Amino acid sequence: MTNQSIDPFFRRLFIVVGIVVAVFLLYLMLPVIVPFVFAFVLAYLFNPLVKRLSRHLKRWVAIIIVYSTITLGMALLLWWLIPTLWHQLQAAWEYLPKVLNWYNQVVREWFINNSRIRLPQLESKEFSDTLMDYMQTNYKFADASTMMSQIIASSMNFINSAGLIVLVPILTFYFLFNWDQRLHTWKMALPASYCKQVVNIAQECDRALMAFIKGQLLVMVLLGAIYAIQLQLIGLELGLIIGMVAGIASFVPYLGFGIGFIAAIIACLFQFGLNWTYLSLIVGAFLVGQAAEGYVLQPLLLGDKIGLSPLWVIFAVLAGASLLGFVGMLIALPVSAVLNVLFRHLYQYYRSTDFYKGRKQLVLFEKN
Repeated sequence: MTNQSIDPFFRRLFIVVGIVVAVFLLYLMLPVIVPFVFAFVLAYLFNPLVKRLSRHLKRWVAIIIVYSTITLGMALLLWWLIPTLWHQLQAAWEYLPKVLNWYNQVVREWFINNSRIRLPQLESKEFSDTLMDYMQTNYKFADASTMMSQIIASSMNFINSAGLIVLVPILTFYFLFNWDQRLHTWKMALPASYCKQVVNIAQECDRALMAFIKGQLLVMVLLGAIYAIQLQLIGLELGLIIGMVAGIASFVPYLGFGIGFIAAIIACLFQFGLNWTYLSLIVGAFLVGQAAEGYVLQPLLLGDKIGLSPLWVIFAVLAGASLLGFVGMLIALPVSAVLNVLFRHLYQYYRSTDFYKGRKQLVLFEKN
């Protein structure tokens, strides 16, 4: 039976069924695919460094040097960071009695004096009992044995995650080692008539994406340092950790400022009480950070890398959050940078068509 003798309906049906089966198989293999996706993204980020070094060294040596440098840098950062974070986490844990005291003396008293709501008084022991009741209710810790089984199950999940953590660098190495050959293979698979145009669009997306990622990483580091240094100079005990979190969260527009500002105000109230001097200093510190981000860091380091207006940036972040949650918020701007390039080329193609120029309408009008 030839292809022409097959009914078009059944041909479309086979195509639809094939697509559905392929999507379902991809869904089932999602735990296997995710490490490869992470490894490919890391290889894409590390490839420029490896490419520069491979001009003078063998490529596998360049990959090992990049791996070793990143590992050493992370080790030094953790060596300096972990003791400081541990001290600040202990300070945060010591705030618990202050939180309960503030709740009892300020929040509860205000509700008693100004409304009919009677909030219960909380003590440290009652708070601990309430926490244990919540754990037993939601996690079914009826006794020590069930608790141990839950811990063992969590440990097994951690071991599986650790296995993935070990697997991702290995996959990244193989992606990096054959990066150029793989790109050449993909290029040769493109139709000859569209190859040049597709390669140009891909290169433009690559330039926009890499420029945005490099600039955004620098903005995150410098903005976190600005927040942390200011809060530490003010005397806020949790200033370092709040500043770092605010800098990392600044990858999502306005999220870093919001999280850092709220956390700093709450920490200030617990540490200094309702002290308007310290509150004003913290407000000023975040205003300085916002001014530095908006007028210095982003114009110098990011510039117009995405080419989107602030309205579209906010829309992209909200759309990403709606579709994929927190992960969607993280990837919203990089994906928007690529989509913006694709849309610009699509718009240029649309303007070159006869439909846009009105030639077909003109011919029909002349015939009539």
